[in-house]
Amino acid sequence: MLHPSYSNLWFWRLATVLLENAGRVTMAQEVSISYQAVKSKVYRLIDALVEDAKSEGDIQESVRRWWKLIHPSDRPVARKYLLSVLEKSNASLSAITDGLHEFKDFDEVPHLESEKLPKIHPIVPQARMISRV
Repeated sequence: MLHPSYSNLWFWRLATVLLENAGRVTMAQEVSISYQAVKSKVYRLIDALVEDAKSEGDIQESVRRWWKLIHPSDRPVARKYLLSVLEKSNASLSAITDGLHEFKDFDEVPHLESEKLPKIHPIVPQARMISRV
């Protein structure tokens, strides 16, 4: 049993890992490409960048390694899910950024420079995406 002062974060991280792998037999060099698995991968990478645990280069390398683990026949579905998650994430960040200007006290804070805003790249054609990975 965990000491009462411990956060439940440890438990939830362990539970997440176990649930992601439950009922799934994987072979070497194989990863899940369900929508939920892709979304979890993207959000973990975003969290790592936000928490300064990884740099942008680390994130890009992680995506390259992940992409190589996806079976070539599964890549069209993985690509579809990845682009969908990125598009929705980008829309969410834009909505948050746009909504900040509605706050009365927010304008007193210096305006964010465009180079400081999140860098989520626009959707690219499939040929360019695959050639980068």
